Amino acid sequence: MNPPTILGRRLCGAILGIAMAALATPTRAQSDEPGCRPEMASYRLPIQRAALAKDEVRLTFVGHATFLIETPGGIRAATDYNDYVRPRETPDIATMNKAHSTHNSRNPDPAIKYVLPGWDPSGQGAAKHDVTLGDMRVRNVPTNIRSYSGATDYDGNSMFVFEIGDLCIAHLGHLHHPLEPGHLRALGRVDIVLFPVDGSYTLDQEGMVEVLKSLQAKVMIPMHFFGGSSLERFLRRTDGVWATERKTEPTITLTKAGLPAQPTIIVLPGN
Repeated sequence: MNPPTILGRRLCGAILGIAMAALATPTRAQSDEPGCRPEMASYRLPIQRAALAKDEVRLTFVGHATFLIETPGGIRAATDYNDYVRPRETPDIATMNKAHSTHNSRNPDPAIKYVLPGWDPSGQGAAKHDVTLGDMRVRNVPTNIRSYSGATDYDGNSMFVFEIGDLCIAHLGHLHHPLEPGHLRALGRVDIVLFPVDGSYTLDQEGMVEVLKSLQAKVMIPMHFFGGSSLERFLRRTDGVWATERKTEPTITLTKAGLPAQPTIIVLPGN
């Protein structure tokens, strides 16, 4: 057999290179898929979620006092929207309170359609919000708040009510005092309540138990707890009063028909 010519050797090398490239192509394509490389975690890629049925609401505990509420029509609302703890998705509606900087934003995302402060920025009285976007209605119920000097800032904050289909969700915000009959009438029927349990910055835990008893919501989801110790104290206090369910995921899907028969505290992971 004659030894290969220089041209033959080059041709063989080219063919081998093409073959190796073809074998390597699937590996490169796979490594370029979102989530397959560590650096992709910082790219804030959109989260793909399953579509909701017409009677469902999706609730995600983002952290602190922030929840993302999603409707079957694709409307998203974020509670106590701030510059530190935010949902990955840009909400259509953002509610805020002014107790601390972790409950409001100085730089809300300009893509948000409605930014609803729980106070009147002009200082002329109570905030008044009643917004309907798609299949979500959001309204506020003003509450008082302690000022930094220790005085009372009347109507300085708000509770927000989210009405989606047959479900009514109340976010109590940075509540500092018991609810009066006027507050209860303004809130109306509450199916799901999101409430703070720290017991110091907001209403004390004994007072919060009384608030929950007055609301009689079927689902009660705690928020605004630090390191878990305040949450556990609250759960010990309510042991024997209400059933408690602990979830392993921060997202829960709820329906009117699927609400528990008896009022139940549902704990979502986070802080």
